[in-house]
Amino acid sequence: MFSGIVSHKAKVSKVQNFNDFIRIHISTPKNFNKGLKKGASISVNGVCLTSKDNGITNLKFDVIEETLLKTNLKNISKGDIVNLERSIKASSEIGGHLMSGHIHFTGEVKKIFEKENTKDMKISISKNYSDYVLEKGYIGINGCSLTIGKVFKNQFNIHLIPETLKITNLDKLEEKDLVNIEIDQTTIAIVDTVKKTLAAQKS
Repeated sequence: MFSGIVSHKAKVSKVQNFNDFIRIHISTPKNFNKGLKKGASISVNGVCLTSKDNGITNLKFDVIEETLLKTNLKNISKGDIVNLERSIKASSEIGGHLMSGHIHFTGEVKKIFEKENTKDMKISISKNYSDYVLEKGYIGINGCSLTIGKVFKNQFNIHLIPETLKITNLDKLEEKDLVNIEIDQTTIAIVDTVKKTLAAQKS
């Protein structure tokens, strides 16, 4: 599990392509790998990946086709900047909201509104998940725990503060880019329960 509070940005140093998976090499910041064991779960742009080899300042991840199809890692290339977060411990402070690292869909950045120190973005919603995107609710975008702004029929707004832009790769986004989106599991459970209750009352 993850908190949605990105701890570091890191650069992709190499991408290897194999028949049915890719191997991503990431140059990690100082001390990020300290105490990290092989096979540890790391959130990379919000995707829960298993570390293959841990160097002092590098990590390797094998990403299978199923994950590539559902996430923006299918477009990853050398030099790209990714968000990183190590899995939380039982004693960890949850600064954002609990996230599993299982991406529900990719959304397209439709519009970016540049302000003096902040940014607003409008992002598309997959029609299969539109019922779960609620104003003021939680959502995970590239591994960042964010609060949903205004919701439209097929899109929603997010508001990015200077600290988020500084720590994460969201400041690098451009219109038409794809972002990894994880819906809040609590929201899914509540909405589905309400749907079932209403359906039962009608039957």
